[in-house]
Amino acid sequence: MTSYFRNAYLVLGTVALFWAGNAIAGKLAVGHVSPMLLTLIRWTLACLFVAPFAWGDVRREWPEIRRNLPFLFGLGAIGFTCFNAIFYLAVNYTSAINVTIEQSAMPLIVFVANFLLFRTGVTLFQIIGFSLTLVGVALTASHGELSALLALDLNRGDALMMLAVLIYGGYTVALRFKPKLHWRSTIFVLALSALVVSVPLAGIEWAMGHTQLPDTSGMTAALYTAIFPSLLAQVLYIRGIELIGPNRANLFVNLVPIFGAILAVLIIGEELHAYHVAALTFVLGGIMLAERGAARARKASEA
Repeated sequence: MTSYFRNAYLVLGTVALFWAGNAIAGKLAVGHVSPMLLTLIRWTLACLFVAPFAWGDVRREWPEIRRNLPFLFGLGAIGFTCFNAIFYLAVNYTSAINVTIEQSAMPLIVFVANFLLFRTGVTLFQIIGFSLTLVGVALTASHGELSALLALDLNRGDALMMLAVLIYGGYTVALRFKPKLHWRSTIFVLALSALVVSVPLAGIEWAMGHTQLPDTSGMTAALYTAIFPSLLAQVLYIRGIELIGPNRANLFVNLVPIFGAILAVLIIGEELHAYHVAALTFVLGGIMLAERGAARARKASEA
């Protein structure tokens, strides 16, 4: 098990699988629980699950947590609550395949932000890889009609998903400033922050008359999201960034649409269109080229 956590490819591949499952769970929850209530239930369960294991670490590291509490609260609010609330709202208007492919824009956002803010170096292969990924995302967002992008005529769900991707890209970049805390402390504080921010969002949904209490299917979806995308995937994602850095780690988000398309067809019965296949080809080619570029850069640096 220890060797597993040292293998960045296994760690980040598992993250991608769990996140792909999040899209499926979100789609299955449509009509069974409202989006903001699903977000609130998700982080309530996540906090309850992790609290018994994290409480000792939180008490030991409380001085460091207190010094960084505003920043940690912001990370949880943006990366956990805002991203997922918009994500679950998006799947009410577009397909699970679409939202998983559109998540592939995250590496490009992280790359641009790191370059502009920190002048992080990049290779030609990485630029080509990012460009191919962007083509795949554009094909998906426009449903194979690129002219729709020029006219800014996007499906509401696809537009919401692109907003969610921008938010999570910012969260990923901000993780480089995360204080040195045990992963249990980190996840608990971020999840608790997410829970706090989820309360007013659920309250607004209720005030607008849009709240739908969960049935059995809704609670099952919420339980999956609390355990796998909320806890296990977030822990592994942070570990993956520690192993290979945010630029390379975020490239593995591109595996989400591969897993997501397979799960959506097998579990939900969604139809896989020709533009989906083309987009997946661009996305997979992009991650392979970008990783090749990163490998060359490492060898040159070592030399």
